[in-house]
Amino acid sequence: MSGHTREEKLEALGRVIDTLDELRVKCPWDRKQTNESLRANTIEEVYELSQALLSDRKDEICKELGDVLLHILFYSKIGDEKGQFDIADVADALNSKLIFRHPHVFGDAAAADAQAVAENWEQIKLREKGGNKTVLGGVPQALPALIKASRIQEKAANVGFDWEEAHQVWEKVAEETAEVKSAVEAADMEQTEAEFGDLLFAVINAARKYGVNPENALERTNAKFIRRFNFVENQAKEAGKELGSLSLSEMDALWDEAKAKGL
Repeated sequence: MSGHTREEKLEALGRVIDTLDELRVKCPWDRKQTNESLRANTIEEVYELSQALLSDRKDEICKELGDVLLHILFYSKIGDEKGQFDIADVADALNSKLIFRHPHVFGDAAAADAQAVAENWEQIKLREKGGNKTVLGGVPQALPALIKASRIQEKAANVGFDWEEAHQVWEKVAEETAEVKSAVEAADMEQTEAEFGDLLFAVINAARKYGVNPENALERTNAKFIRRFNFVENQAKEAGKELGSLSLSEMDALWDEAKAKGL
């Protein structure tokens, strides 16, 4: 239920903090957790939140946000036990950063649109004490490659390193496609891998230029492929056949049937 007052929200957070404090003392599992032991679970929870966001189911989003919040509170609790920081320090640092990075709201800077805000953001982070030393310095090395490519391109674009017109990116896509074909024809596997990487990078760039999130676009296609492939497999089973026993033309026919059904 939404619409809680500020006091009710703070009280709810306080109850979670109190519950975690008690679990940290009384629960053998919670008591033994460390930053290192929680890390893998945190990554899993973020992916589960991502899946809930894609499904756009409010109950699932609320649940998964709670799981992620638990991890934030847990790391803060561990930091408190070590005398390093607590949840108040985390919140204060975040608040200070938000104010510092939004001079168009809390200062005298101007930003007419979201793109201007993003460009200001990169410049501010370069000036920020303890912030990024280089434009691309804030891109985590551990990010999945597709997401990392998107972030690299966004950050470069925010300091002016970008195509002047969106349509220009297609020349790059065509160029990289030709280079992939050339490497394949030369049977040079190392070069083929490198050229495929360049082609994927260019396609991701194209998606960005046209306002499409490539991660969301690819996941949408993944989900579509799974739905259609599952239909083909189920139809084969209903016919008493193993999927592998069907010819490619038979599978294609079932695939087209799945498409016709809007799967």
